[in-house]
Amino acid sequence: MMLRIGICDDEPMMREELCKMISWYMEEKGNTAYQISQFKSGESLLNSNEDYDLIFLDIQMEHPDGMETARRLRQRGNQGILVFVTILKENVFDAFEVEAYDYLIKPLKKERFVRTMDRAVRSLDQQADQSMIIQRGNTLQMISLSLIVYFEVIGRKIYIHQQNGEVTEYYDKMEKLEERVDERFFRCHRSYLVNLDYVQGCKAGQVLLPKEEKIPVSRLREKELARALLRHMKTSLGTVNK
Repeated sequence: MMLRIGICDDEPMMREELCKMISWYMEEKGNTAYQISQFKSGESLLNSNEDYDLIFLDIQMEHPDGMETARRLRQRGNQGILVFVTILKENVFDAFEVEAYDYLIKPLKKERFVRTMDRAVRSLDQQADQSMIIQRGNTLQMISLSLIVYFEVIGRKIYIHQQNGEVTEYYDKMEKLEERVDERFFRCHRSYLVNLDYVQGCKAGQVLLPKEEKIPVSRLREKELARALLRHMKTSLGTVNK
């Protein structure tokens, strides 16, 4: 897996320092391919339209500042790990609003940086175990299974319908797809594979999903869908109660 890392800071020296520290850390670990991109403003990061796995984001920048940049990233569906870099500790409390993973205080301390990277890389490894990687031309894209509402097959293409409304398409067969996903996905129709986490019911040959969306369920699979939902609910409750 290629780890995509973004650094956004309006101070060139800080960008270079972070770049060197990240490169040193990744080379020390030596088990993950990585790519670092630098941005001198929140606007340039937002305009890149890339979804980075890990982003180091300075809070105090010209508009949009780091907090506003983080909000916009989250609003458009970015689920990457955000690590804020700041001078003032009091800014840290605002980070919860945008689900920031951690924060680093300037000037950076090596020990603190290493602890943050250890946790972030470990978290990304865990996410990768619950994600699928698809190939589109020469590019690879990782999508978390928890964010996928359903898969749809049209012709030779698979269409991935995500929670944020984004639809990603790629070439594959339904049979191969079923082997790549876990037990939360149920094939309700020859052309649909639905995430049971999002199923709100079944009525008149339709699976009911959030935002009043519906997809078909085969008549012969309606009872099996009901049983699968019951099993899934019991499993989920059992996990919560542990």
